[in-house]
Parts: sequence; C-alpha cells; structure tokens
Amino acid sequence: MRALPRIFAVRLLAALLLVAAPIASQAQAGRIDLPSFDYLAKKAIDTVNISLDPSLLQLAAQFINNDHDPDADAVKGVIGGLQGIYVRRFRFATDHAYPQADVDRVRKQIDAAGWTRLVSIHDSQQSQNVEIRALRQNNRIEGLVILVTNPREFAIVNIVGSIDLAKLSQLQGKFGVPNLPLGKAGGS
Repeated sequence: MRALPRIFAVRLLAALLLVAAPIASQAQAGRIDLPSFDYLAKKAIDTVNISLDPSLLQLAAQFINNDHDPDADAVKGVIGGLQGIYVRRFRFATDHAYPQADVDRVRKQIDAAGWTRLVSIHDSQQSQNVEIRALRQNNRIEGLVILVTNPREFAIVNIVGSIDLAKLSQLQGKFGVPNLPLGKAGGS
C-alpha cells in the first residue's frame, strides 16, 4: 500500500513541475544574469547596486510622491508592468580598472537570439560605448538591457517585464535608470 502514495506523490510533483516551468521561464524572460561584482565594488570609487523584484518595485512605487514629482502617476504606470529593475554601476579612479571579460560576459547574453539592438553609440574620442537591447516576445518587449562602458565606468541596467518604450523615459533618473537617448514620452 505504500507504493500507491509514493507513485501519486511522484506524479503530483511531475505535474507541478510541468505547470511551474512555463511560469518560471516567463518570469525570467528579459532578465540577464548579473553577478554581484563584489570584487569590482572594492576597486571602485563609486558604486550603484540595485535589485528590485516585483514586490520591491511595488513597495518603491508607494514612496513616489505625487506632490513632489509631476511624473509620479506615469512612473507608477510604467512600474506596473515590470518584474524587476537591476542596476550595476562602477566608477573607477583609473582607466581600465575592470576586466573586459565582465563586459563580454554581459554582451554574450544579449547577443543571444531574441535580443534586438535598439541603440548602439560609440564615441571614440571619449572611448565610450552605449548599447541598448530589447528582448521581444510575441511582438512585445519583455526586457531591456542598457550597457555603458568607458575607461573609468562600467554600467548595466536590466529592466524586466512588459515595457512600453514610449513610456520608458518616465523612469529616467529614477531607480538607478540613467537618462536614455529615447526622448520624452510622446516627444522626440
């Protein structure tokens, strides 16, 4: 008689895994693997490390004050479709203080199928590169990665979830999201 409950438990576990797998993969769509880069933080003169999952985003939205921010309602609207905002930014006192392999590790992830290059800026005078890529699924943007490198800075922003590019400019300067070359919502 003990075999029947065990078989039932195995089948139940298998069924749960089959149901949970698409949900888990959906939750991870648009998210890249961002290490903590603790060793870079020790060398940097300035660091930003932000990891906001859905529950923390909703908590942060409660602190956006309509009295002090005229864009508060728009920002809350953008946050509603997001599953996470993850930022890693390091500034250094000397040039090339971070390994190129760290940049390559991130770039390899966004070179994968599904990621589309939206913006690519290379300024050879300042040795600065800016790349913005989007993950499209079912004609929707489900993730965005902003990668900024120059000799003294390494920054990655990963915005996960359903993203409306027309509204994305509302997040500039909030939650560690830099000012982007996307223009204002509804404008240039």
